[in-house]
Amino acid sequence: MAEPDYQSLIDAPTWAFIRQTESHYPPDTASLGIADQRRIYDRMCRAFHRGYPPGVTAQDQSIAGVPCRIYPGAGPTVIYLHGGGFVVGGLDSHDDVCAEIRARTGLKVVAVDYRLCPEHPHPAAYDDCLAVARALAGPLLLAGDSAGGNLAAALAHALRGDGRVLGQVLIYPGLGGPRGRGSHLTHAHAPMLTAADVDFYAGIRHGGPPPDPPDPTASPLDAGDFTGLPPTLAIAAQCDPLADDAPAYAAALRAAGGRAHAITETGLVHGYLRARSTVPRAAASFDRIIDTLAAFAKGDWPFGDAP
Repeated sequence: MAEPDYQSLIDAPTWAFIRQTESHYPPDTASLGIADQRRIYDRMCRAFHRGYPPGVTAQDQSIAGVPCRIYPGAGPTVIYLHGGGFVVGGLDSHDDVCAEIRARTGLKVVAVDYRLCPEHPHPAAYDDCLAVARALAGPLLLAGDSAGGNLAAALAHALRGDGRVLGQVLIYPGLGGPRGRGSHLTHAHAPMLTAADVDFYAGIRHGGPPPDPPDPTASPLDAGDFTGLPPTLAIAAQCDPLADDAPAYAAALRAAGGRAHAITETGLVHGYLRARSTVPRAAASFDRIIDTLAAFAKGDWPFGDAP
């Protein structure tokens, strides 16, 4: 299969973002030791940190025994779950993303510093996020990117019985879609994330091959029942081996009678949230994320393609 023509698919601002990222986080970083991966990832995140918008504050607090960062606001609570392959990232890696969500929606945001692999294999991260969600009072919105999108979807399945989750926004999530075909094959060598990287992180998460039979708390696409899930926006980056997961998940929810909208962001790559201030396509996608969270908080459905 011919590799996609990324030179034409990806525009100049996005290529500039890719090169800037690679200057801090080289493409072979996943082949390094875990400590080095975390050090390099943290350095890269600091380089992209935009600071807090005026009026936004945050405080660190333990919730259900899990370290969290709370950005005080009104209305439903947005639980934000960071990406990083379940191996890297934490309260600082997506700090400015959470601050901007708080500033632009006015909603309270809680970021969760869930345990990481390989020290804490699955289901440690899932257990941490679920404990936080159950400990918080009032209505909730779930949001997360990459690994965090996986965790958000898993929480939505776990919490669907209590009626508190008003909606979820999944940003280039890895949801356990099939390997060796579709986007996993077409975009196996995409900039920013390769299929080999996906396989590496999956192996670390489980301490070996993925479980058999599949575990829907780790791979939400393997859930046998998609009924009763909250309104969902699932966003894929076009140039990403995970690109098929978001639309497949949205289709499963719609087939079960739910409200779900999928968007594949043209020419964007995994990790584009950090490009939201420099890449017009990423900025437009972040606007959609903000607008959807605000709509879900009010009980509105901002899309016209589902019941």
